[in-house]
Amino acid sequence: MNISTRSLAIGASVLALATLTACVAPQPVYQTSRYPYQPAYPAAQPAYPAAQPAYAEFGHVANIEVIRSQSSGAGTSGGGAVAGGVIGGVVGNQFGRGSGRAAATALGVIGGALLGNSVEANANAPRVYENYRVSIQTDNGAYRAFDVASPGDLRIGDRVRIDGGQISRF
Repeated sequence: MNISTRSLAIGASVLALATLTACVAPQPVYQTSRYPYQPAYPAAQPAYPAAQPAYAEFGHVANIEVIRSQSSGAGTSGGGAVAGGVIGGVVGNQFGRGSGRAAATALGVIGGALLGNSVEANANAPRVYENYRVSIQTDNGAYRAFDVASPGDLRIGDRVRIDGGQISRF
């Protein structure tokens, strides 16, 4: 079983490149509420649930404002530059002969390190998220605010119904 060093080097470089690109995934977005609100129901419900009074509030949309939040970015650790340099050196070593191979390897190391550092910086960059705060003035004069991912078709002045934390046009 004779495996050439060239095919082994190519396989190692592909594996290292796949590992490096896995670090580029964006950070997840966590939201505290949704519009329309849909409560999570338990898996099993009692046979005779307690009767709850139906209570709905009515009002109108007083204000819709955009709330921007930003995740903190982290600087580069140097891991991307090291991984990129190794991958670039392995790939650069596949080209040329003699002193040309040494030059291609050196260029591969430098280019790979710059690219790896750039990929890591992009993955760790701060991200900006937008949510909306819908303020509703109820018929009894109180104000209620709901933070939602999207206001949907709600506009200022729309008549709405609030039932169990769910906003709907009325």
